[in-house]
Amino acid sequence: MPPATSRTKRAAPRTAQVAEHLKAYIVERGLRPGDRLPGEAELIAALGKSKGTVREAMRILGAQGLIRTRTGPGGGVFVADVSADHAVSLLANFFYFRDLSIDDLYQLRILLEPELAASVAGRIPPETMERFRAETTRFDSPPATAEEEREQHVASLAFHRDLAELCPNPLLAFVVGFIAKTLSDLTVFRRLYEPRNLELWAMGHDYHARLLDALERGDADSARAIMRDHMQAALRLMRDQEVKVAKRFLA
Repeated sequence: MPPATSRTKRAAPRTAQVAEHLKAYIVERGLRPGDRLPGEAELIAALGKSKGTVREAMRILGAQGLIRTRTGPGGGVFVADVSADHAVSLLANFFYFRDLSIDDLYQLRILLEPELAASVAGRIPPETMERFRAETTRFDSPPATAEEEREQHVASLAFHRDLAELCPNPLLAFVVGFIAKTLSDLTVFRRLYEPRNLELWAMGHDYHARLLDALERGDADSARAIMRDHMQAALRLMRDQEVKVAKRFLA
C-alpha cells in the first residue's frame, strides 16, 4: 500500500466532515428511511463542495448503511434504515482486536440484563411467551453430545437477544443484544460448550423457567432479581468452562 501523502491526509478528514454535513442535512430536512435525497447538483450547491468530495462522502454514508442507491426507473439515492445486524457488524469490527473476555461481557450483563428483564415484565405478547416456553421445554433433558451442548448454549443466548428486542429502551436493547451475540460467537469460537457441564445446563434451564414465570406475571422486581442471580451464577460457571478448556488445550 503506498504511503499517504499530505494531500490525501487532508482529504480524508475533509470528506468525513462532508459526510457529517450530509447527515445533518438529512436530519434538518426531516428525511426518513425511504425518502429520496436531492440530486447531486443540488447537494453540491447546498454543501458548497466539489463533485468528487460529495461523491466520496456519499460512499462513506453508503458503507455505514445510512443511504442506499437504487438504479433504473424511479432510482436515485435514498435514506436507509440502518439494520441492527449492520450496526452489530460494525461494532464487532471495532472490538475485533480487543480480546474481549468472559469477565468483560458479564460485567455488563450483570448490570444491564436485570434492568432489561424488569422493563419487559408484563409486556411480552402471549404468542411470544408461548414460543419462549416451547424453547425452554425443548431443552428439558441435558445434552447428550457436544453438538447438543453447543446448540443449547447458542439457543440460550438467542433467548436473551429475543428478550432484548422487546425492551422499550432501544439503546438498552441494542447493547444487551450485542453482548449476547458476542458471547454466543465467543462460546462457539473457543468451544466453551465442549466440557460437559450438567450444572450449567440445570442452572440455565431453571433460571429461564423461573424468569418466564415472573415475566408473565408482570412481576418486575422478581424478574430483576432472578436475572441478576442468573448472570452472577453464569459468570462463575463460564469461568469454570474457560479453565477446563485451557487445561484440555495444555494436555
